[in-house]
Amino acid sequence: MSLNFKILNTSAAGGRRAELSLAHRTVQTPVFMPVGTQGTVKAVPQDVLESLGAEIILGNTYHLYLRPGHDLIQRLGGLHKFISWPRAMLTDSGGFQVFSLSALRKVTEDGVEFRSHLDGSKHFFTPEHSMDVQIALGADIAMAFDECTEYPAERKRAEESLRLTLAWARRSLDYFRAHQNQVVWASELGRKQNLFGIVQGGMYTDLRKESAKRLVEMDFDGYAIGGLSVGEPRHLTVEMIAEVLPLLPADKPRYVMGVGFPEEIEAYAKMGVDMMDCVIPTRAARHGLLFTSEGRMNIKNLQYAEDQNPIDPNCSCMVCQRYTRAYLRHLMKTSEPLGGMLNSVHNLAFYMATMERVRGQLSSGIGN
Repeated sequence: MSLNFKILNTSAAGGRRAELSLAHRTVQTPVFMPVGTQGTVKAVPQDVLESLGAEIILGNTYHLYLRPGHDLIQRLGGLHKFISWPRAMLTDSGGFQVFSLSALRKVTEDGVEFRSHLDGSKHFFTPEHSMDVQIALGADIAMAFDECTEYPAERKRAEESLRLTLAWARRSLDYFRAHQNQVVWASELGRKQNLFGIVQGGMYTDLRKESAKRLVEMDFDGYAIGGLSVGEPRHLTVEMIAEVLPLLPADKPRYVMGVGFPEEIEAYAKMGVDMMDCVIPTRAARHGLLFTSEGRMNIKNLQYAEDQNPIDPNCSCMVCQRYTRAYLRHLMKTSEPLGGMLNSVHNLAFYMATMERVRGQLSSGIGN
C-alpha cells in the first residue's frame, strides 16, 4: 500500500483538511506528530499515546542507528514491532542530528563523517546509508538525507548547503526506489514505504524557491520544509513557509519539520501545512512548563503550592481529570519521575486537542 492523500476541504487562507492513508494508518491532517527519538516518546507509554489520539509518531534515524542498531531492529521485525506501535510512523534522515554535532563532524561531497556523541566512535553517513538505515527501520515515511543550514548563514554557505542537499536528495531517491523492497518482512506484508524530499536554502527566499522547484521535479511522495526553528526570528519562519507552500504540489502532503509552540502549529496549519513535529511538548513538560487554554504555566512556581485546581479547567485529559496543580508542583520539586510523565501527557493532550480543533474549523471552512 502506497501513500494516498485526499483533500476533504480547504479554507480561503489555504488551510487543508485531508486524510493521509499509509500502510499502518489513515492519518487525519493537519496533524501534530509526537517525537519518539529513541523508539519512545519520552515518559509516555504507547497505550497512552493511543488514548490521546496520536496517529503517527517520529523515530530518529541517527539515535536508533547508534543504539540499538538498525540491523538488530530489522531482525526483530522493524521499528513498529520493536516498539509495539501499530499506527503510522515517520523516520527523519539523521541529517539534523549530524548537523547539531558541528564540533564532531566533517561534511564532504559524499556525505558526513561524524563522531558518536556516546563514545566518540567514528561513523560516515551518506544518502545511501541513511536510506539503508531507514529501510531497515521500516517506517511508513522516510526522509531524504539533507544538509541543514544554520542561522545566521552567509549566502555562500547557504548556496553550498543547498547544492549538497539537492545532490543528496537525488541520490536518496534513486537508492530508495531501487532498494525499498529489500526487507523481506516488509515486502511479504505488502508494506510500501514513502520518501519525502526536504526543502532547504537558509533564510534566502530565492534559494528556498529553487530548492522547492528542483525537488518537485524529482517527484517525491511528499515534501518537507526543513532548516527552520534553528534560531531565526519567527517572522522569518513564517515568511519562508509562506514562500514555499505555493510551490509544492497541492495533491501531496506538506510537512514543516521541528515546529513549534501551540499557537505556531495552529497558524501553520491554517496556512496549509499538513504535518508538523516538535520536542517542545515533552521537553517543556520535563522542566515544568505546561500549556493551557489560559496561556503557559510554570508548575514549579510557589503560587501553585496549595492550588487544588487542575492544570487547565478546560482540559479533559487524564491528568486534569485526576491531579491538582499542588500535587504536580510537589512532584517536580521532589524530582519524582511521575511529574515529568504527567506533565508530558497533559502537554501532548493539549497539542492533540489544538489540532483536533483546527481540523474541525477547516472541515467547516472557517479556518482563517
